Amino acid sequence: QVQLVESGGGSVQAGGALRLSCTASETTSCMAWFRQAPEAERVWVASIHTSSGRTSYSRTAKGRFTISIDNAKKTQDLQMSALKSEDTAMYYCAATSNGWLCDGNSDTFNYWGQGTQVTVSS
Repeated sequence: QVQLVESGGGSVQAGGALRLSCTASETTSCMAWFRQAPEAERVWVASIHTSSGRTSYSRTAKGRFTISIDNAKKTQDLQMSALKSEDTAMYYCAATSNGWLCDGNSDTFNYWGQGTQVTVSS
């Protein structure tokens, strides 16, 4: 069982930046971020294939968020900039070890972190 530990959430004003981190207890093949706003469904933000470094982003994240991986530390980061009030949500780290699939489908991921809150005030 892979354990995921997130950190880096907090409160920031609109237009500001935050960096989220997620450390896995074991090597995984794909890591991602999802987020869930109050009374809304969990939605995908970004994914990274850990060995190739290939990244993919949702429309809302592209251009403002950057996902990266440090394989030596088994840690992925999500650098968020130009934050908006609508980015306010609980952010969840997700991972899988299936080896090849790395997309934005939550069913792809079988390991999840506890979440870290991001609050953006306008």
